[in-house]
This record gives sequence, structure tokens and C-alpha cells, in this order.
Amino acid sequence: MSLPDVTWALGRPTIGLAATLGSRLKVYGEDRVPLDGGIVVASNHFHWLDPAVLGASSPRVLYYMAKIEAHRVPGFGAFIRTFGCFPVRRGESDREAVRTMRRIVADGHALGLFVEGTRQRSGVPGLVQPGAAMVALQEDAPIVPVAIHGTQTWKPGTFRPVSIAWGEPMTFEGLPKGGKGYKEASALVQAEIRRLFDWLVDAHRLGRPDGVPPGAERR
Repeated sequence: MSLPDVTWALGRPTIGLAATLGSRLKVYGEDRVPLDGGIVVASNHFHWLDPAVLGASSPRVLYYMAKIEAHRVPGFGAFIRTFGCFPVRRGESDREAVRTMRRIVADGHALGLFVEGTRQRSGVPGLVQPGAAMVALQEDAPIVPVAIHGTQTWKPGTFRPVSIAWGEPMTFEGLPKGGKGYKEASALVQAEIRRLFDWLVDAHRLGRPDGVPPGAERR
């Protein structure tokens, strides 16, 4: 058992439970996540709470990528690395981060990416960057789209409800392994995350009834 496996096993009943209770988390469609093989989990991002609630909702260990500045914070950087988190230099080409992403998926793990590249202040999902598509196409792995809703207005102590919707795995056979393919795949992922997000908005308006999120537009 690897260090991230051990840390996640300890983190789920502690950090994960606290995040679940503090956000009144409700999860839809988690049974869609493949339990074996390399995958790319592609989520929108509003708040620092997102990694905790997404991790709590995931049936698999997620190897997150985080900006290098977070890894340089004394104590915190070492802590997140025990969960398998790895650094990226934002705003520039980071070949080591790309190699790490590909290796995680090639080794059969679940890579967790907040695909807009930064938190969105608008309250709705933003533009999907090409990193997730690049890894998926290069490693012939599926992307599992995810939408998070509620963290854009969540604050400690408010207990405002947060919900997560997992989509069906998306594959991209026939797309070229290059810029054109990455752009087309990213557009499809972006549309699916927005569709899941809009479904969650409606679910919140109706009081979060049980249901099944929409399926992915498969290629």
C-alpha cells in the first residue's frame, strides 16, 4: 500500500467527514467512476473546499495537482504531498508536471484536475484548459467529468449545501494526439461539466431530490 493510499484511508473519516458535514454534501452519480485503470477526473473549481468535498465524494484516491506556491507553504506543502498531490508552475510550460500527470494515469491511478486552472469568481464553470484532454488522449484514458455546485457561496459556519454530480466517462477515439484534438476534447468536456452544473442548479432549486445526472455525450 502506497503512502497516498494510507493517507487517504486516514483522511476520509476525518477531513472528508468534516467537509461532508460542514457542507451538507450530497453526491450524485459516484457509481459512474471506473474503479480500475487510469482515469482523468475533470472538475470545475470555485473554492478551497473543493478538493476536500470532491475527494470525499470519490470512490478512488485522487492524485491532485496544485500550484507550486501551495507546496512551498511550510507544513502545508508536506501535508498535501502525503495525499499524492504534486506541484505545477502556473503560467508557464512545466514539463515535469506533464510527465507526472501522464505517469499517474499510465500507472493506473486517478488524476484529479480542476480543469479551469484557477478558481472561478463568476459563480459558474469557466473555460477548460487543455491539460486534461492532453493526458487522456496521450494515455488512451477516459475523462470523468464532474460538476461542483454550492461552494461558490459557501463560507465556514453557514452550512450552505454543496452538491457534486459525476458524469459518465468520456472517451475520444479518432481525435488527433495534438493541439487540434486537445482543443476539441476540451470543448466537449467543458460542455459536459456545464450540463452537469446546470442540472445541479435545478436540483438545488427543487430541494436536492434523488436522481441521476445526465449522461455524457460520447464520441
